[in-house]
Amino acid sequence: MSDSYSDENVRSEVSELETKSVTAARLFDIRRIIGGLFVVYGVIVTIAGFVASDDDIDKAQGVNINLWTGLGMLALGLFFLAWLKLRPTAPPPPPAAEGAPRE
Repeated sequence: MSDSYSDENVRSEVSELETKSVTAARLFDIRRIIGGLFVVYGVIVTIAGFVASDDDIDKAQGVNINLWTGLGMLALGLFFLAWLKLRPTAPPPPPAAEGAPRE
């Protein structure tokens, strides 16, 4: 059995690794993380705003601050997730061949 790889095997393995790398980069896109966290916390704070007592609202000078902050967080989180959907991360350019001249 030979330990050397043919050019075809190396190319297929490299293309498979590049595909996995692009998938991992898209999975851990910072917009997904920030958007998801803002949506989750926005839901929690909005619920706290809906169940706020009159004493809580009086402490904030008559403004239901939890409700407004939660809605703002939801809007920001949905903005990040929409941005991710409308402008996905571009895949990295393919590496130049070793013998090809660079521009």
